[in-house]
Amino acid sequence: MANVPVLFLLLFILSGAVGAQLQQSNMIALGSSLSPSTQPNSWLSRSRLFAFGFYPQGSGFAIGIWLASKPAITVVWSANRDDAPVSSNATLEFTRGGLLFHNNQGEENIIDLQEPAFSASILDSGNFVIYNNESRVIWESFHFPTDTILGGQNLSNGHKLLSSVSTSNHSSGRFYLIMQADGNLVAYPVNSSAQPGDAYWSTQTFDGGLVLLSLNRRGLLCLRRSGLNVDTLARSSYSDKDKMIIFRATLDADGNFRLYAHSFEISNNSTGLIKWSALQNQCKAKGFCGVNSYCSSTAATADCFCFPGFVFLNPNMKSLGCYLSFIDEESCRRKEPTLFYNLTALENVEWGGYPYSVILMNKEDCSLSCLEDCNCWAALYMGGTCSKHKLPLIYGVLNRNDSATAFFKIQISRVADVSSFFIYRRRLSRYKKLSEDAHLSLNGEFTLRSFSYSELEKVTDGFKEELGRNSFGAVYKGAISEGGKLVAVKRLERVVEEGESGFRAEITTIGQTHHRNLVRLLGFCIEGTRKLLVYEFINKGSLADLLFKVERRPSWRERVRIALEVARGILYLHEECEARIIHCNIKPQHILMDDSWTPKISDFGLAKLLMPNQNGTLTSLRRTGGYSAPEWHKNTLITEKADVYSFGVVLLEIVCCRSNMEVNVSTADEVLLSNWVYKRFVTRELEKLVRDEVVDISTLERMVKVGLLCIQDDPNLRPSMKNVILMLEGTMDIPIPPSP
Repeated sequence: MANVPVLFLLLFILSGAVGAQLQQSNMIALGSSLSPSTQPNSWLSRSRLFAFGFYPQGSGFAIGIWLASKPAITVVWSANRDDAPVSSNATLEFTRGGLLFHNNQGEENIIDLQEPAFSASILDSGNFVIYNNESRVIWESFHFPTDTILGGQNLSNGHKLLSSVSTSNHSSGRFYLIMQADGNLVAYPVNSSAQPGDAYWSTQTFDGGLVLLSLNRRGLLCLRRSGLNVDTLARSSYSDKDKMIIFRATLDADGNFRLYAHSFEISNNSTGLIKWSALQNQCKAKGFCGVNSYCSSTAATADCFCFPGFVFLNPNMKSLGCYLSFIDEESCRRKEPTLFYNLTALENVEWGGYPYSVILMNKEDCSLSCLEDCNCWAALYMGGTCSKHKLPLIYGVLNRNDSATAFFKIQISRVADVSSFFIYRRRLSRYKKLSEDAHLSLNGEFTLRSFSYSELEKVTDGFKEELGRNSFGAVYKGAISEGGKLVAVKRLERVVEEGESGFRAEITTIGQTHHRNLVRLLGFCIEGTRKLLVYEFINKGSLADLLFKVERRPSWRERVRIALEVARGILYLHEECEARIIHCNIKPQHILMDDSWTPKISDFGLAKLLMPNQNGTLTSLRRTGGYSAPEWHKNTLITEKADVYSFGVVLLEIVCCRSNMEVNVSTADEVLLSNWVYKRFVTRELEKLVRDEVVDISTLERMVKVGLLCIQDDPNLRPSMKNVILMLEGTMDIPIPPSP
């Protein structure tokens, strides 16, 4: 019995020690919140060297952890890094369930916990930790690294660092570094099969076992197993005891893994120095330059250049690679290839991938062999061996120590005997496979993942479960390996007629859009004629299902919300995204509902970009029966007002919970929805539209008037989507609509 007081005393001392530790680490209490526009916008560590909260990114803010250095912060961890930047009115609240993010579009937990939280702290190590009511850590950012590990942090077996897009955009980039199960630390391009030939750097440690990458707070970067060093990568320290030194190891946007030392003065001014780099030659990073281009480096810089006969996909973003400046439709049917093509040579370049033909011959014969072979676009001659390649050419590099000579097939610009040929540009979708750069960066801000066809076959279990089908092809349910995340894979089947142009429209438009009410494009696949798109999976069906098929129709309040959110999604397409977009196919079947019954507009296969210097698009797009504006049937230009018309039809369907045309109705007046609605509006019998459902009559009248204005035959009489929203919200007067 005498031991009982001692036990209680020990427990009291231990609890006091834990409490003191929380006090020292600036404990964050439940209910604490942050916002970008008000103070506090971050939580600081006790040393004030690290901060957790909102930091500027792009046109808004992101959530993460950074070194609070001057003059510029250094981001070391990001939450939901591939989400779009958030607005200044967003908030982040610490709750028992984790970190709850709020904005105009709703709320979500950015950190999910297995048990209730009690307190949190940003430690002086840069680790953000969450405790339960027993002061035990139940979550920490050190277990979920993005592109960086800090002093005191490990990269465990099977875990990886994924580079950022750039120093200012911390979305997922093009390279990853993984601690493999065989004990080897290896860097790969993201879009690779992770085979030895794809690796561009490794520690060459094949010791097996539970090896981990470790960085201690004194700057020792090494591989460890069971507490013992397996391999030391870098060792760094400072002799200046008057300065605080923070070490970090980052897989940078260029694919190079570097160790940095940040020296802090009392004023928090800091100096960041590179103490070690995995690559001394930047061009060693495979995929640093995109397809059909090569990397050339000096001691300080590296740049990308197109191979002869190719031009940059985007001159402002050379890392995207290059595409062929011409296409020969005759190809292998041409009897005299030497009349159409010539070869140009480039010394000291090489590339990766596998040739389809390797033959022993001299240099001149190698050149001629490629010229006369319709499958050969480039040949590499080295050491008496001729290797012939198809497109695309990957991992190109200029190696001045290499004696290789490369030959490239180019089109002859003027040939007397060839009277009809033309040079035109076609994007990279003509090639067997798009860039080996898995994250095609669109507009410098958002990245898409590139999948191989075999990957998508595996993802969809052989395209087993079909979710739906439209004129462009079928959509299949799938699950990608990262946590079994569900996706929808759209396989385009009408590539020759219109699928290719539809694909290009989708990959360049949806990839740049991000809005709560738009279905998000996650990736793509181009392999020959196989072209597929990978979307987020939306599992509650379509708005058409909700309005027309379910026994219990959504409540009036739900329908008003849905109508406003659909309108906001269309407004984003018309006015708020960088490239203005006309959807051209708005209808309930193309509005999907997610778990929270949030509508998301889908099917951009028919969308056309409306560039800033244009005021319309040609009527070559497909028309949507029942929802198409009258101008679709005329030889005239199509503008955003065509989408306004389609939205008007959808709005009236939302009001009445019925389709725009029905034959099983009581009277002939009810067959065409727009005519019936207008007659009930004129006779002031709007309650008949909602089957005597209890609704707010002023809201009902607003929605009916807006819907009728939207479906006017004259596009000039239709409101813009901005005004549609203002009228639906009741902040703008609504004129009396004429008969549609």
